[in-house]
Amino acid sequence: MARQVITVARDIMAATRAASDSFRAARTAAGTFVVNVVSSPGSGKTSLLQATARHWAGRFRVAVLVGDLATDRDAQRLAPWVDVVQMTTGGACHLEIPLVEKAFERLPESPWDFLFIENVGNLVCPASHDLGEHWRVVLVSVTEGDDKPAKYPKMFRGSQTLVVSKTDLLPHVPFSVEAVAQDARNIQPDLAVLPVCALDGNGISAWCEHLETARAHRLGLPSSAACR
Repeated sequence: MARQVITVARDIMAATRAASDSFRAARTAAGTFVVNVVSSPGSGKTSLLQATARHWAGRFRVAVLVGDLATDRDAQRLAPWVDVVQMTTGGACHLEIPLVEKAFERLPESPWDFLFIENVGNLVCPASHDLGEHWRVVLVSVTEGDDKPAKYPKMFRGSQTLVVSKTDLLPHVPFSVEAVAQDARNIQPDLAVLPVCALDGNGISAWCEHLETARAHRLGLPSSAACR
């Protein structure tokens, strides 16, 4: 039987990219800075967002979309501080833009200043998915080891900020902030590196100021722009 090969020259990701671009454009027009927070499981994403919300209380309007394979425990932790919607993937190891769009529609209507997307804990699959964010932040906790950038370069290549979390444990673990920063910047030279401890608040002010500056720059706002 004769065989015929038909080449279909169509970008199968075009619709997904268009949806991400549309979501980002709509949030830009509304003055909402979208931050995609990624890390391995247990690196401290939720604790960082709790500390951020406390620091900004009364200054910025903040909402969080939380992604997990199961349970809404992280959303429950954040609920006293911000408006939050849980996204449960049912086993999928990453978030995609359709789920983010649906979750965003469940938030109360408000001119959010910051929208955080707390991604599923995974340094592999989320690196390949644009969720309509303006900024990607990758966390590495000091308990994980300082070799993560070299092992998972794609995630760091696509991020703008590296947060080194749980720095209160530095005296007790073999972790070098300088080494992880150097490895990460070998992959992404413009990466900002911010050591923080969400429990005692060390570095949280600098982290929040960093995001305020990034929002103003990316959205074309005055550098002193605060909550409306």
